[in-house]
Amino acid sequence: MKASQKIGLAAVLSLVVIFGTSAAQKPQPAQPPQYQQQPAPIALEKIADNIYQVTGGSGANCGVVIGEKEVMVIDAKMSEESAKQMLAEIAKISPVPVRVLAFTHSDGDHVNGITGFPADIKILAHEETKHYMDEAFKDERQRAYLPLIRTFPSASLEYDLGGRKVQLIYFGPAHTSGDVVVYCPKEKVAFLGDLYAEVFLSGHAEKATRADVKALIKSIEDKQAQIEAMIAKGKSLDEVKKFYKVEDRPATPGRPQFLSLAEVIWLEVWQKQLILAPRKK
Repeated sequence: MKASQKIGLAAVLSLVVIFGTSAAQKPQPAQPPQYQQQPAPIALEKIADNIYQVTGGSGANCGVVIGEKEVMVIDAKMSEESAKQMLAEIAKISPVPVRVLAFTHSDGDHVNGITGFPADIKILAHEETKHYMDEAFKDERQRAYLPLIRTFPSASLEYDLGGRKVQLIYFGPAHTSGDVVVYCPKEKVAFLGDLYAEVFLSGHAEKATRADVKALIKSIEDKQAQIEAMIAKGKSLDEVKKFYKVEDRPATPGRPQFLSLAEVIWLEVWQKQLILAPRKK
């Protein structure tokens, strides 16, 4: 994944999230039978070669990535019954065994079906996700799966299913403190859990769309390229500030003073060139 792609995806994920059902949430009173709805049947929707989205059943949509040696399931549905139904449907499309379960986060509609998976399943999750599951799981059958969870604290984890690599990428706290994006780099398919959004609301700007976010990322990249070219021509920081009409203002007592974007880019590029420059004999 290119740095600009990672920054762009991080910007998208940091702005708006859709909230799900927490694993630690207290159970709600059951609805009367006449108001209860049966979940739709489990169905596998093909997204790319050997990559599927799982809809239906109880709980959130899940994902399936099929490698040459192993199959990875992304999230576990909300009930043991739905998890088992999901595994049965996967077996119809591939003889490769399901050996890996990856969690996007700890909400109950994504993790509570864990008991429907084999007792020796390999589980991948952020360490914060395991922490919340440890707090929420009271049933001993659920708790028996906790030692199987392989965690990572930050950055990302890459897993090879045999001929197909999958990345679990952590951008920082979002919907929960342990959200990860499960990304298939070859196909550029990302399973986002509860992070998907079409409208972005920040604390300091007008409502933005996905196109607005992409345009902002492009404008930053364009400015960086322009400043790099100016530095290559020997332009000083003062000259760059003058070009972008950056004015020095006196500091306000009790408030931090931040550099402009142009100054940050200039300093970063200048320092990188200074470090990489060959030493004179």
